[in-house]
Amino acid sequence: MSTKEKLSTLWMFLLFNYIYCDLFGIYDPIMLKSLVTTGASGGMEFTQSFLLGFSILMEIPVAMFLLSRILKYEVNRWSNIVAGVIMLLVQLSSIFGSPTIYYIFFSIIEIATLLWIIRFAWKWKDDK
Repeated sequence: MSTKEKLSTLWMFLLFNYIYCDLFGIYDPIMLKSLVTTGASGGMEFTQSFLLGFSILMEIPVAMFLLSRILKYEVNRWSNIVAGVIMLLVQLSSIFGSPTIYYIFFSIIEIATLLWIIRFAWKWKDDK
């Protein structure tokens, strides 16, 4: 498997973990009640602006799934490193609120995946 394929696969794996973690949050009765009654949860108010910002942030791994396969080596390598670091910082900062046990579980997997992405991209030698 080429490095491009490995990176793309890791971004896809990461996306599935993000989606399932958020999906499980919908079934969390405390979070659901808070969202329905106040429009906020975990200190975050879910306004249209917040959701747009979050959408833009989540577009990074969606785009990297595709870009990892089509970008040329040098741009691809640095895009994966930069996107990986950004998403790693976001994930690390998100676990310091009041995380649930399922959120911590998914976060550990997501952080490990992001570290693998950064490591693969950092050590990548052009394998065409």
